[in-house]
Amino acid sequence: MKQRINVGIVGDFNPQSPYHLATNDALNHAADTLSLAVNIAWVPTESLDGADIATTLKPFDALWCAPGSPYVSMNGALNAIRFARETDVPLFGT
Repeated sequence: MKQRINVGIVGDFNPQSPYHLATNDALNHAADTLSLAVNIAWVPTESLDGADIATTLKPFDALWCAPGSPYVSMNGALNAIRFARETDVPLFGT
């Protein structure tokens, strides 16, 4: 059985965006190469505008701040980055 990791992609998913589709593909490709199973969840920036973002982001082993700004909520994206820095959650930004 493969080890499973949970990755939260902070951004406002647009299925028409080749960058967003490539982000999903890149994570799946990396997981296959490392013999891992990956659970990918897009986290809308608006959902991170509130005071309790820890509840939303705590389940993730790593975060990826997605390409494709402007975000619906730049404050929400910045809150996620701050959360990752303050809680030592790995963060990748594009």
